[in-house]
This record gives sequence, structure tokens and C-alpha cells, in this order.
Amino acid sequence: CAAQARADGLEWVWIDTCCIDKSSSAELAEAINSMYAWYARAEKCYVYLTDVTDAAHLSSSRWFTRGWTLQELLAPRTVQFFTASGSMIGSRETIVEQIHKITGISPNALRGVPLSRFSVEERIRWADGRQTGRDEDLAYSLLGIFDVTMPVVYGEGGKKAMLRLRREI
Repeated sequence: CAAQARADGLEWVWIDTCCIDKSSSAELAEAINSMYAWYARAEKCYVYLTDVTDAAHLSSSRWFTRGWTLQELLAPRTVQFFTASGSMIGSRETIVEQIHKITGISPNALRGVPLSRFSVEERIRWADGRQTGRDEDLAYSLLGIFDVTMPVVYGEGGKKAMLRLRREI
């Protein structure tokens, strides 16, 4: 990731799995409520698909089934996909139809049409079938998609978190 950023002339790299202290509930709550905005401000988002050896196997990547990756896919201006060996598969823009077929997300959303132009139900459907480590995280992973913030309450369960999200929307 850092080597690719250097090659692209970028000075800084931020990696969410390394840069968020998950042992601090305050930092975690702030990160959850800010993540979409952070991705939206990124110059580029690099997606290394550790389970993909070539472009032909893009659709089998687990990355497209994870809840938190939805905002990584939609928020940044530029998203570039790489295989496990670091070969570039393409950018979100160049493989938009493939991504649409894999995710069911509207090509217009993938091309950067403001998410507010899509219905609440359609945006919630984009998360269908995605998995998170905690039940509540499916709702929390949608906060930025709806441009809302809300307290993070682990232990409330996924249904309650989704109800709170719908109220905030």
C-alpha cells in the first residue's frame, strides 16, 4: 500500500485496520461516525483483495461481502483494486459494470452520483448479504451512506441498531 502511494506521488497513508484503537470505546465510536467522511476526503483508496489472484476472480472476493467495505467502495473519489500480488485490476470507474453485477449497487452510485438521490430502501439493500463481526455493525457501517451520526451501543443487537438508524435518517 505504501509503495503504491509513493508511486502515485502521495505522502501519507492511512490504514483503518492499523490506525484505529479498537480498545478505546471513545476512539472507536468517533471512527465509526467519521469513517465515511475520512474516505470521502482521501485522494485515493487502494483495495488489496487478498483472496483474488487475477481479475477473472474478482467476483469471488470476500471483500464484496463485508459490511464495512461498502463505504470504502462508495465514499472515495478514486478506488483502485489490486490482486493479492499487487497487480492492478482496475479502478471503480473502469470496472463499474463488474462491481454492479457483484454488489447490485447502481452504476450511477458507483460513478459518484450523490447518494441522497437514491432511496433509503435502495441504500439499505446495498448492505443486504454483507457480513460484520458484530450484529450492530451492519447498521453502523451505513451511517455515512445516510450522512447521519449516532451513538455506538454494542450489545443492543442488530435489529435495534437498525431501528435507531432508520429513526436518525
